[in-house]
Amino acid sequence: MSSVKARPRWLFVFAPRWLAWHLFTVVAVLGMLWLGDWQFHRAEDGNALSWAYTFEWPIFAVMGVVFWAKTIIDEMKPKTVSEPAEVDLPAGAGPGSGPGSGMSRSVVSSYGESGETEDPELAAYNAYLARLNQQVQGHGKWHGLR
Repeated sequence: MSSVKARPRWLFVFAPRWLAWHLFTVVAVLGMLWLGDWQFHRAEDGNALSWAYTFEWPIFAVMGVVFWAKTIIDEMKPKTVSEPAEVDLPAGAGPGSGPGSGMSRSVVSSYGESGETEDPELAAYNAYLARLNQQVQGHGKWHGLR
């Protein structure tokens, strides 16, 4: 009997794409710290406006590190897929009455799993969006991307 161990979730940080992002983060943070030091020396030489930038660049560097860390944490979270709830649209609101019209008649309901909209304004807005979708079907702008 051999048991297969699951690969640890954090190993994605060694992928080439992520290594490039790590390198970019290090270079950007060092660059911002260097700019803060440069502004500090300008401020010492009498440029009063540089005092603001002296503190601003390190704050930008900290924000970059926080963004980088949050991105890694978000990537480590397991992906969840939620299925849209089925909703019956009002007559004439859908993208077409026949089969193969290009859009399903399912709409995500903001009221839970039941799939029924309790808000007439939301139903009217969904119907409006469905009509807009039908109007742009076949216009050709995005035809090659589908």
